[in-house]
Parts: sequence; structure tokens; C-alpha cells
Amino acid sequence: MSVGRRAYHHGDLRRAILTAALDVISAEGPSALSLRDLARRAGVSHAAPAHHFKDRTGLLTAIAAEGYGLLAATLTDAADLREAGVRYVRFAREHPAHFQVMFTPELLRENDLELTTARALAGETLRNAVSAVPSEGRGTDARLAGIAAWSLAHGFATLLLSHNLTGPMVDQDPEEVFHELTGLLFRSG
Repeated sequence: MSVGRRAYHHGDLRRAILTAALDVISAEGPSALSLRDLARRAGVSHAAPAHHFKDRTGLLTAIAAEGYGLLAATLTDAADLREAGVRYVRFAREHPAHFQVMFTPELLRENDLELTTARALAGETLRNAVSAVPSEGRGTDARLAGIAAWSLAHGFATLLLSHNLTGPMVDQDPEEVFHELTGLLFRSG
């Protein structure tokens, strides 16, 4: 038995594979992901990850579902839409691998029940935050206001993670900058 195999015996292979996959995605992107490599990292047989995820798409789908669940939890109980947006940006900063996989649908099994449930929960938390904004602050079409809010938060987070805001923001805190940006579009009650 190798050292890696002895190191695994903590009882949660699924979590070990997910953690290793998130490390690979953070460092090299989802295209570098291989179940065989993840098995080697976890110190298990090359077939072991397939028992939990079936294939690479199943693993990426599990990562996306977990990410949407984490996002929904992050957005829950935000004081207002601006705070929900700040939390969205914070989620992207704290979970960049999840964020990257969640919004790359060609990597996922779109009809997966865990994924669709978690995605719906995250969407509902955003819709609730938008609905809480008085109509004079968001306009009469809450659906379009939701798209605008999501576009702003997602676009900002994407630009931030790809280091495209490094120069323009200098040394400013990204969450504070985003909070100010939301004031340009949405006014609290």
C-alpha cells in the first residue's frame, strides 16, 4: 500500500475527490481535471471516483451543485439587494473554482436533480432580494431588474477573478467598490 493510500483513510472519499478537484480547477482550470489523477491524489484506485461521480461530467456537475448551494446560503438573509450583490462577489472570491464551473454549462449534466434544485434555490434568493427593492428603485419589471442585478454582480465578479479590475481598482476593497457601483443602478427604499 502506498503512502497516498494510507493517507486517505478518513472515511469520506467523495469529499476528498471534490476537494482535490477544486484544487486542480483553481490552479489549472476544469480542462485539467481527470478522474484518474484525482484518484491518484486521494490515494485510491483509479476506478474509485467513478463510484461517486460516474464520470468527469458527473464530478463537475456535483461541484456546480455544491457551488449553487453555497451561493444560496451566502445570499440568504442579505439585508438588501446591494448586500446580496456584495455577498455574490464575496462568494466568487472565496470559491473561484465553484464559480468557474457553475457558469460553464457545457461541462455539466444540466438535467441533474441536485444541480437544478440548488440552482433554483440560488435563483430564488436573488429574486427575493430584487423583490424587496421598492418599485421606484428598480422599475416596474422585477424580472429585468433581477437580470440587471445579476449581470452587474456576475460581470464584476468575473472581471475581478480574471484580474481585469486590478488596475482600475488600484488597492480598493472589491466589495466596497461593488457596493458603490450598485448605488448607481439601484436605490434602497
